[in-house]
Amino acid sequence: MLYLLAEYLGFPHALNLVRYITFRAGAAAITALFLGLIIGPKFIGWLRIRQGKGQPIRTDGPQTHLAKRGTPTMGGLMILTSLVVSMLLWMDLSNRYTWAVLFVTLGFGAIGFLDDYDKVKKRSTKGVSGKARLAAEFLIAGIASYLIINMGNTHLYLPFYNGPVIDLGWFYVPFAAFTIVSFGNAVNLTDGLDGLATMPVIIACLAFFVISYLVGNAKFATYLGIPHVPGAGELTLICAAIIGAGLAFLWFNAPPAAVFMGDTGSLALGGALGTIAVVAHHEIVLGIVGGLFVVEALSVIIQVFFYKRTGKRVFKMAPIHHHFEQIGWSEPTVVIRFWIIAFVLALAGLATLKLR
Repeated sequence: MLYLLAEYLGFPHALNLVRYITFRAGAAAITALFLGLIIGPKFIGWLRIRQGKGQPIRTDGPQTHLAKRGTPTMGGLMILTSLVVSMLLWMDLSNRYTWAVLFVTLGFGAIGFLDDYDKVKKRSTKGVSGKARLAAEFLIAGIASYLIINMGNTHLYLPFYNGPVIDLGWFYVPFAAFTIVSFGNAVNLTDGLDGLATMPVIIACLAFFVISYLVGNAKFATYLGIPHVPGAGELTLICAAIIGAGLAFLWFNAPPAAVFMGDTGSLALGGALGTIAVVAHHEIVLGIVGGLFVVEALSVIIQVFFYKRTGKRVFKMAPIHHHFEQIGWSEPTVVIRFWIIAFVLALAGLATLKLR
């Protein structure tokens, strides 16, 4: 909104700063951060009143989690509110890539909200049918992927390799949709401990803040041998706004959590990261940067696969963060060590930009 206003006025005087993506990205992060901190207490109070007993806690999980009964969920609404307000204020409203990411973010957030609402209403940890959720997610991701390929190329790029590997053509739509849905659910599975998903999402956004800026700049993209996507630089604003909104949420989600993110936030943030990676043509690099989320998802797949066929469990409990709790790690130990792993993986992902 401010960008179009400044553009209309010809970027006079101090408004000339709005011309620069880096300035608007910083402003978006600060706006989302302060807005989240301001609305947080009242928002949490409102959720407590509306939800009563809060999010249902699994009785078959770690016994330490039973003390969390009564904690409200759907805190992702806080994140989405701060994110959307910040983006509408600072983004270039004519950039279609930004709208594609926001479409997935809000669409996945709506699916997560319905799932959270169903859990709270029925006092059950099951929520909406998995098949219905996946169908809705693939529909939203498919539409976004179609819009994205209409604005860019359909080539697949690999880390450590200079230039495109293969032109996927229209097959890029299901590939992109799979990337978005998979990452959305991977982040969702990781959100099981206080602050566990929030900080790794922030770290991944920091990495893709850099990647988006470089991909959107022709000179840097050519120098590094990475795909140049005109207009992708605007995605740095979304990354920055997620970082700001995520830090504000972490203020209230830090152990012991006053509010849970819920599927409302985890699905939305995972979907946003997946879509940003698709726009930037760094889908494989996302698997490195967000490797923690990938491992969490794989631990569930492996556990289910082997249990159905052998009746035995590979892990004491899945996702894998619960396995470490069951072998004696305290919750803060698991969370902080997983944060360290997420940071190292983000650095590894960024290293692929030069090693080509």
